[in-house]
Amino acid sequence: MDVTRGPGKTSNKDQISQPSLGSTVAVKPGGSYTNNKQSLDYVLRTGLAGGLAGCAAKTIVGPLDRVKILFQASNPQFAKYTGSWFGVVTAMRDINRQSGVRGLFRGHSATLLRIFPYAAIKFLAYEQIRAILIPSKQHETRLRRFFSGAFAGVTSVFVTYPLEVVRVRLAFETKEVGRSSLRSICTQIYHEQPPRIVHSSSVVAIAAVPPVPRSGLINFYRGFSSTLAGMLPYAGMSFLTHDTAGDWLRLPALAPYTTTANPKNADAPPILRYWAELLAGGFAGLVSQTASYPFE
Repeated sequence: MDVTRGPGKTSNKDQISQPSLGSTVAVKPGGSYTNNKQSLDYVLRTGLAGGLAGCAAKTIVGPLDRVKILFQASNPQFAKYTGSWFGVVTAMRDINRQSGVRGLFRGHSATLLRIFPYAAIKFLAYEQIRAILIPSKQHETRLRRFFSGAFAGVTSVFVTYPLEVVRVRLAFETKEVGRSSLRSICTQIYHEQPPRIVHSSSVVAIAAVPPVPRSGLINFYRGFSSTLAGMLPYAGMSFLTHDTAGDWLRLPALAPYTTTANPKNADAPPILRYWAELLAGGFAGLVSQTASYPFE
């Protein structure tokens, strides 16, 4: 938590890493407080808190994420459930009956491999970028909040996108016999080559000729442009909405119920209670996911 901000100001990271957890705090003349965000202690704690929070959240929604991928990719086995209000529940029941609980978490190992560095980098990058774009309370605007989150999201997704490609490929598989391992999926993606497209006067067809060689690490960034386009509104709206919701929850009329005194620094701004942080985070997720969902 950046304790230089006045009452009503909070960062998205506050929900998982508070000064009471050991962030470096310095006292300025006049009684104001500031976090040394460039200190190794602060960087490590921010990254660790963000990574663990991301893993916990993804584990809780893992089964729903699996079904979402199957629906989005129009998997033939589950396409029949997409038009029903209870399609998600029915699909989860079928997966559990066919493959057990492990089937609901298919590809989850790749998810955790991706989400820990992704969340760690995103929260860490957000704090560092925010400190640059918003050096003081006077510079804090909605637009600066939005771009702080957007740039942090772009940074994290660029580093971890190859793991996302692997995760989706694993989650899309539904076969029980001869299922691909993490290593085989990576090898397959690395050596994949796109089909060669032949244009004629009336149709566009896939030619039965050797494709143009283009394999390697670039295959792990397939679809990155659309993901990047979605990440800008997703991460930007996520952090903006969370910070704004935090402002609302700190209004004088609500503060007695939603905040508590900082246990480490009595003169520092109050922190949100756990349920208020959960409410702010959930609302931020709802808004940001809705804003970016078409890009998925």
